[in-house]
Amino acid sequence: MGLEQSKQKFIWVLRDADRGDIFKGEDRRVELPEGFEERLKDVGLVVREWAPQPEILAHSSTGGFMSHCGWNSCIESITMGVPIAAWPMHSDQPRNGFLVTEVLKIGLIVREWEKREELVNASTIENVVRKLMASEEGNVIRKRAEELGEAVRQSTEKGGTSRIELDSFIAHITR
Repeated sequence: MGLEQSKQKFIWVLRDADRGDIFKGEDRRVELPEGFEERLKDVGLVVREWAPQPEILAHSSTGGFMSHCGWNSCIESITMGVPIAAWPMHSDQPRNGFLVTEVLKIGLIVREWEKREELVNASTIENVVRKLMASEEGNVIRKRAEELGEAVRQSTEKGGTSRIELDSFIAHITR
């Protein structure tokens, strides 16, 4: 409901892998509100299977990424210069969410880790999405994410600092 109320365009990947709590061994059936997909057919797309996340993040029309903040998702988003609405669930995700929102300042937190047992209401989702996508604060965050993404991409190209260090490391261990 919060995504609908935000009135922002979206792709929502809703896969079987996301339907349960990996620690409790529970499986839950994901049901969207009655008529959700029909009402939003011109605004959003719900994908129920695997989706090419790096390609979606690399697309110029992608303005934000709501993520659980797994390291791979963070790296993909950072590299593509896409800001993150951080919603960590477990493991390394709370630390990654903190890195994204408090250190790098390229995202907003959806729910504080200390409140992880609380239900996230629709207005919270609506507010975070709107703030990230349609506010001055969001503009600053998106610009910072774009700049960081550009710096990361440059560092991995031939002659870039990360590439030079990697090449040096490989040369050292293979001598």
